[in-house]
Amino acid sequence: MDRLLFGTAGIPRSTKAQTTPDGIKRVAELGLGCMEIEFVRGVRMNAAGATLVAEAATKAGIKLSAHAPYYINFNAHEPEKITASQERLLQTARIASICGAQSVVFHPAFYLGDAPEAAYKTVKTYLQEVMDKLKKENIRLTIRPEVMGKPTQFGTLEEVLQLATEIEGVAPCIDFAHWHARSGAFNSYPEFTAMLSQVKDKLGRAALDNMHIHFSGINYGAKGEKNHLNLEESDLNYKELLRALRDYEVKGLIICESPSLEGDALMLQETYSKLAKTG
Repeated sequence: MDRLLFGTAGIPRSTKAQTTPDGIKRVAELGLGCMEIEFVRGVRMNAAGATLVAEAATKAGIKLSAHAPYYINFNAHEPEKITASQERLLQTARIASICGAQSVVFHPAFYLGDAPEAAYKTVKTYLQEVMDKLKKENIRLTIRPEVMGKPTQFGTLEEVLQLATEIEGVAPCIDFAHWHARSGAFNSYPEFTAMLSQVKDKLGRAALDNMHIHFSGINYGAKGEKNHLNLEESDLNYKELLRALRDYEVKGLIICESPSLEGDALMLQETYSKLAKTG
């Protein structure tokens, strides 16, 4: 990537016909640069539909990613749930590849009372199996485990970065709001830059040149994330986060998950543009 692109998690609210190709066209009309296709309730798109999505994105000049179904747990204790989780991620990757998406984001697992170290080994094993199958099928997009917002969920920053160092084709999806909600901290410029330094130290400068970031306000409590909020309704220090991204010359996709979607995405893009001009 040569710069940061801003876009929406799914079809913009203002899209008249709520189809993915129309959503892509609307993203372009708004002056945004990317969109994440949300398969979070299941992959309800066939190859023909995915081809139409790819054509729309190419014509509009919009970069795409995809989000796999929520119903994935690579640390499930039942073998059939592991198999189903793997198939959901594989199915998402297959369709996303036809769409022309660059990467697939997914929620890896729950600890289910297991020690984090044990859960990590299990998640790594089953994710590696998925990556091996994708390689055999010549599907080359990036699979991105997400930093998660609750202590019960597998997906600390360290866990996600470690997976990316150990499995070819895996890279992080950094959700700063999730990490803020989970930790109760990481909401200041020094903390944001510390996270970016951690990414660089672990994965190299190339990781900062091709980041996938989820961005929103967040409501949280003692048990971590509760729900997403519009940025102005939350305590996330988004201007300082944008400043950190600018100072570290981060490139890639910023996907806005605020309830307002394009409203906050446009605000983020405008705020970042002003920061970039100030140097």
